[in-house]
Amino acid sequence: MNQTHTTHPQPRQGSAPVLEVRALSKRFGGLVATDQVSLDVRVGEVHALIGPNGAGKTTLVHQLSGTLAPDAGQIVFRGNDITRLPAHARVLRGLVRSYQITSIFRQHSVLDNVALAVQARSGSSFRFWHAVRNEQTLFDEARTIVARVGLADRADVLAANLAHGEQRQLEVGLAVATRPAMLLLDEPMAGMGPEESERLIPLIDGLRQEVSILLIEHDMDAVFRLADRISVLVSGRVIATGTPEEIRANADVKRAYLGDELESATGGQA
Repeated sequence: MNQTHTTHPQPRQGSAPVLEVRALSKRFGGLVATDQVSLDVRVGEVHALIGPNGAGKTTLVHQLSGTLAPDAGQIVFRGNDITRLPAHARVLRGLVRSYQITSIFRQHSVLDNVALAVQARSGSSFRFWHAVRNEQTLFDEARTIVARVGLADRADVLAANLAHGEQRQLEVGLAVATRPAMLLLDEPMAGMGPEESERLIPLIDGLRQEVSILLIEHDMDAVFRLADRISVLVSGRVIATGTPEEIRANADVKRAYLGDELESATGGQA
């Protein structure tokens, strides 16, 4: 396991955060799933959200993406209150959750999948598929994205025939095709082996140059290598936010969640 945290360019300072979450709360009967959650994601930042199973991470992501309405609180994206906007309207404004774009078309090639996502964004054509095939600009952009996510040599392979890790790479490609201002990446390493994760980590790292990222992830090695800042969610509450170094040193975080996981991810330097 790679235990070194990469040093990244500092997110741009002096500008408003691209995303601000203010006292967001959601209840399901007597269960408080998110409890006054506040955090922000800065321009050009990879901000990781971690926490144990049942901490409320998925509920929070559903609220951010627009698939679940909060009971209280506010979500501000690029200076605008989007708390009550539906999911599709958030995508159009540039807030994209990877699987929100479209399901992978399993019986189409990798290239055709990405071309469809480019088409949906640009509105370049809504004619029949074979007519769209003639639009060279659309497919040139799709090929560029396919190469960027590391699938150039798999461009003509049916999506159904991709390995699990390659399908996750394709999902990121579909998201990139929308030209988002911010990506919500919900456990992109889930189900991956070490070699697959090693291909996805530099891909996510490279995206920070053009898009802000909220990364929800259980892979502590990936989190500590990628994140500029980390927020820790426990029992629906954010108990700490800080740099990876600050989170490593935070006694409350270690006591409430990380423990052995933090020890493993930091090589015993916690």
